[in-house]
Amino acid sequence: MSEFSNKRIITVATTGAWPKKENNPNVPMTPEEISEDVYACWKAGAAMAHLHMRDDEGNGAMDKSKFRKTVELLKGNHPDCDIIINMTTSGAASFPTDECRYEHIVELHPELASFDCGSMNWMNSGLFLNSPSFLEKLGCIMQANGIKPEIEAFDPGMIANAAYYLKKGVLKAPLHFQFCMGCANGIPGSVKNLVFMKETMEQLCPGSTWSCFGVGHAAMEILYGAVALGGGIRVGMEDNVMYAKGVLAKSNEQLVSRAKRVIEEYGCQAATPAEARKMLSI
Repeated sequence: MSEFSNKRIITVATTGAWPKKENNPNVPMTPEEISEDVYACWKAGAAMAHLHMRDDEGNGAMDKSKFRKTVELLKGNHPDCDIIINMTTSGAASFPTDECRYEHIVELHPELASFDCGSMNWMNSGLFLNSPSFLEKLGCIMQANGIKPEIEAFDPGMIANAAYYLKKGVLKAPLHFQFCMGCANGIPGSVKNLVFMKETMEQLCPGSTWSCFGVGHAAMEILYGAVALGGGIRVGMEDNVMYAKGVLAKSNEQLVSRAKRVIEEYGCQAATPAEARKMLSI
């Protein structure tokens, strides 16, 4: 992939399952808001959009009708937008059935969807469960529907899990990782830890691509580290509602524009969606 060695993929995570309007009034919450936000971020340089949905009270929800409406609004209002759609499979506080976590991707066929490769204590308040049986089922469903997993790794053990599922055939190479840095109970966000995650991936899953993000105060350190180390970068109000200390982000577009400036100041370029598809083998 030497032809893309100076390219960096920007992913925007517009919404997430947590921040609400009281945390930042600029967080998009409805399909109408999210679709327009994604379009603005695409124009600013994002090649991929990671989508979460909210219910009518603003809580994270695995509502396939809202996923469908968001995509239909984006494509209907902006047919020129070729951004890569990446849907969450973990967008609610609890999951009554396994099926509610993947029925929307089976119906809507996004190019990527999240594959959270292990369980963990979540934010010191609960359990984020991704059982082996669920992960095996999810991996097979993604393969059957031509959806590339974005392997979200919150610690190096989840990279080892991905290597196991690769050997077992649940996942297929080349893999694509999202290193989730700075989440409570996950690996802390620092360049030192980012290098460790990258080297672990290269040892266990050679030939993989990767992106990363830093939550809160780790955001800028991880942004700079990603650009320098050759990976993609995820930005957006799912991970940070602040633009700087004490300053709320005005929009996701503002966060994408800053990431693109950093990439260009380093002497690289933000990948287009077409280039990102080639880089990710989709």
